[in-house]
Amino acid sequence: MRKAAIYYKDLLAGILTETDEGEYLFQYKEKYIKEYPKQFITFTIPVSAKTYTNQRLFPFFEGLIPEGWLLAIASKNWKINPNDRMGLLLACCQNCIGAVSVQPLSNEDE
Repeated sequence: MRKAAIYYKDLLAGILTETDEGEYLFQYKEKYIKEYPKQFITFTIPVSAKTYTNQRLFPFFEGLIPEGWLLAIASKNWKINPNDRMGLLLACCQNCIGAVSVQPLSNEDE
């Protein structure tokens, strides 16, 4: 199981998890829901207490991963299979352009 802390600006918005079965889960943090109920990270994942699930990496997070020659460089340098979307997200998206950033978590960190 791999996890990432998802930040909106400098605020911890939620946790993205890839389960051992390959399912993806996203859940906003309770504090974020209470303090920023209208500040969603994407229109497709509005702020809610429910856990969002998907069989593939959510399209919003897919969009953060580099493409083309930059993907090839990242994949080669970090030795990450280009099909390992969560691995690429964790490796490449810590300092994204825009308001959202992704920080890898160990299972103990959360």
